[in-house]
Amino acid sequence: MYTNKVTLIGFLGTDAEVRSNDDRSFTTLSLATKSSYKKDGKYVEHTEWHRCIVFGKKLAEFAGTLKKGAHLMVEGELRSRKYDSTKTNSEVTIWEIRVDSILKLDRAAKATADEQEEESEDVAA
Repeated sequence: MYTNKVTLIGFLGTDAEVRSNDDRSFTTLSLATKSSYKKDGKYVEHTEWHRCIVFGKKLAEFAGTLKKGAHLMVEGELRSRKYDSTKTNSEVTIWEIRVDSILKLDRAAKATADEQEEESEDVAA
């Protein structure tokens, strides 16, 4: 049995980008994750950037609405692909996450005082 599963929790570095390729629509996400370690008594932070590709009509449409700074958990599969770079005149390998699910972790906006008052009146009635 083989397993290729990735779970990332991070923040979007840019707005989601909807693209088309050969009559197929997909969304790309740039997700940042952070880690830190102690070196010589000081904490050193490291940010890793992950290229996430979202296929599928509903999931890609939802992903297309996501904005910079959104806190997300994405699950998917790690994939590599190669292409010939015209800039470096060589073959380049890039690693991507092919996303299966997205969970938005942002907290819901706080209700205004009037809305909270109405809710408490409804509950009391």
